[in-house]
Amino acid sequence: MKILMEREKKIIIGLILLAVVSRLIPHPPNFAPITGIALFAAAKLSNRVWALFLPLVCLFLSDLFLGLSLINLFVYASFATISLLGMGRKQLNLGVTFASSIVFFVVSNLGVWVLYYPKTLAGLFSCFTLAIPFYTNTLLGDLFYTAVLFGTYSFIEKRYLKAV
Repeated sequence: MKILMEREKKIIIGLILLAVVSRLIPHPPNFAPITGIALFAAAKLSNRVWALFLPLVCLFLSDLFLGLSLINLFVYASFATISLLGMGRKQLNLGVTFASSIVFFVVSNLGVWVLYYPKTLAGLFSCFTLAIPFYTNTLLGDLFYTAVLFGTYSFIEKRYLKAV
């Protein structure tokens, strides 16, 4: 049993690290693995503290290379919320993935509005209207990376972990 748990931890951490590295390579705006990482970690890590903070640590480490700004506070808050949405779900859930994309879109763009736009209804409307084109990439990236992480883990689990 202990061998199985160690192998699972290595596989989970390895898959998450691969997804983080993919954030550092060129990709379309907002087509990123962090939602997938947050949902996967929440579903597969038994330690809830690790499940909550691992995506944030991955985000922070990659942001050290990509750049930090005040908007990161809103982005991190959105991913903490996404991790909480994923808690208790053991498998891929498309509804939660869609909800996660919406959480990221709303929270991060509220941050953009607060930091960079006039604090008026027109400013809010303008901010969200200009952000709509980015939502498609957000949703597609979230669906892609969540499916890759859960699918790869499921394949490895069926192929290699059940044999132990």
